[in-house]
Amino acid sequence: MKALSPEVSALLDKLYNLRGDDSVVLVEMNRQRNRAVETKTRTTEEKKELQARIAGLEKLYNDLNSQGEKLSTLLSNIDRNDYATVLDRLEIDFNPQELVEKLNKSLPRTIDSVTLDTKKAEKQLVRVEEEMNHAIATIDELSIRRDAALANQEKLNEYFELALSGRISITRDSIVSLLEQFNFTDEERREAAKILMFPEDALFAYDEQVRESEQSGKSFSDVFTEAKNAEPIVEEAVKLVEEEPIVVEVAQEDPKEKILDLLKDNGINYLDFSGQEIDSLIENYDESLMRKNISYVKETNVGTEIFVNHIELMIDQELEDKINILLELGKEPIDIYLNPSVLEKYSKENLKEVIESLKNNGMDPKNVPLMAY
Repeated sequence: MKALSPEVSALLDKLYNLRGDDSVVLVEMNRQRNRAVETKTRTTEEKKELQARIAGLEKLYNDLNSQGEKLSTLLSNIDRNDYATVLDRLEIDFNPQELVEKLNKSLPRTIDSVTLDTKKAEKQLVRVEEEMNHAIATIDELSIRRDAALANQEKLNEYFELALSGRISITRDSIVSLLEQFNFTDEERREAAKILMFPEDALFAYDEQVRESEQSGKSFSDVFTEAKNAEPIVEEAVKLVEEEPIVVEVAQEDPKEKILDLLKDNGINYLDFSGQEIDSLIENYDESLMRKNISYVKETNVGTEIFVNHIELMIDQELEDKINILLELGKEPIDIYLNPSVLEKYSKENLKEVIESLKNNGMDPKNVPLMAY
């Protein structure tokens, strides 16, 4: 049996792989399609959930406005003195004026929070729909590509059958043109065309090895090893492989995957952020700082949603100090959550200067709304 050079064997390995069901082209298409189908299924469900959530938030917003207005009007028209005897006798703590003040203070914040949640859900819905539509388009595209790949595979098998039967009459250009569809290099296409046009030089020997492998149940590599002779090129190739030191490369973990895992570990949905925002985290990646800032906003009840549309805060070296300054002033966590621009706008020292300026002008920084800072 004629020995084949490692280069020719490797090329024929690729060609024969493309002829069967385990073709790397078809396998990769199936993998991409399965992934797209999974994405479509997941995003379809996420879309339904987000639509239901948005509808619920819109109803909550309307109820808070209408019921809050009615309750405020009702309480404003009640004079506690008209019911003092009953309230005092039964020890009922009911002070309409205090309730109106509490309502007027808390209701606007609650409505603002619901509005922010609605906007965030709407933004997330847009992203989910984009991902879903991309998955649907990918499925459709892969269906077309698979049909073309099967047609190319059928044509490739036709060429091989003609070559193995000794009846090959296909032109070199036709073979080269077909192999171009499989992303072979120029050199590989030229060599493959020569193998098919002159099958006696290598194709017959390779196909015989394949058939022997199928009949004996041995792997092709075992058959090839037993059949190879002492031709210099084969011996030299084996010698080089035996002498070549084995180098094991340790794959580096993808920074993007590390960031997505970090967000997931902290209950943060990566879909809340754009690709550009994720890229910004990759460029400025500092795992310890990110974990520290996330942990701090959780501990102080400011909440991780402050990072939505303000991703740079996650890698802000002074975030903890700035939030702490505002909390010490008497600001509530929800005030900070609703006004993240203050944290972006000022450095720690600038924030101290603004607070000092307010004090010098006779104002209490605690009572000055953060949006006015």
